[in-house]
Amino acid sequence: MIRNILNDKPTRLFLFIASFFVANALIAECIGGKLFSLERVFGMEPRPFSLLGEEGLTYTLTCGVLLWPLEFVMTDIVNEFYGPKAVRRISYIAVILICYAFLMFYFAIHVPANREFWIGSRSADGVPDMQAAFSSIFGQGMWIIFGSLVAFLVSQLLDVWVFHRIKKVTGEKKVWLRATGSTLVSQFIDSFIVLFIAFKIGNGWSYQRVLAIGLVNYSYKAAMALLLTPLIYFIENRIENYLGKDQTAQLKAAAMGNE
Repeated sequence: MIRNILNDKPTRLFLFIASFFVANALIAECIGGKLFSLERVFGMEPRPFSLLGEEGLTYTLTCGVLLWPLEFVMTDIVNEFYGPKAVRRISYIAVILICYAFLMFYFAIHVPANREFWIGSRSADGVPDMQAAFSSIFGQGMWIIFGSLVAFLVSQLLDVWVFHRIKKVTGEKKVWLRATGSTLVSQFIDSFIVLFIAFKIGNGWSYQRVLAIGLVNYSYKAAMALLLTPLIYFIENRIENYLGKDQTAQLKAAAMGNE
């Protein structure tokens, strides 16, 4: 039985995509506690600007945004070949496993640390208290965790809905429109949900600040969605070569009816 399953190319492909999707989401959540300067990535010094009355804004982003664009590329690929039910299923699995991971992080943080060796073991490297460092990295605030999970799930479901509404109009044509269009819409909502929950509710930010920073974050996400559009064509081409035209056509037809 298991041999038949693993020898089926569409099944093998789905297992690989689903595994990558869940792993990518989990890694993005884990590295999301680090902030970086997008300007300095390109060798430029940040030049603060104002937006909607908020001063001193720069492109300071969470490292999680390095991986989330790939998540939405994979969402569109699964949507195209396996349908919205498959996207919803792997999205729920990703959320459950992320919650499980943070629960394990919580337990790991509160397990009594080895004070004789571990806590001061990296003092020479500038980390005098390994327990404090461990807690800071893996113990993200609950509002941030909750906000990011809600934003992820809502944006995924919205991406699925927009993708299939566009595909019903365009058919197999204009892959760029349904893939990029659905990502642009879902990422817009995602940008504001996480900020509203984590920083408006959790930290008392003003609506003006949430809106300004949300627009800055969204401008990056929108640019990445446009830049990654060719990647979707490349992946779809590779999948068609792997499955063959007939099996690809069957999968896509089934995906359209799998709502």
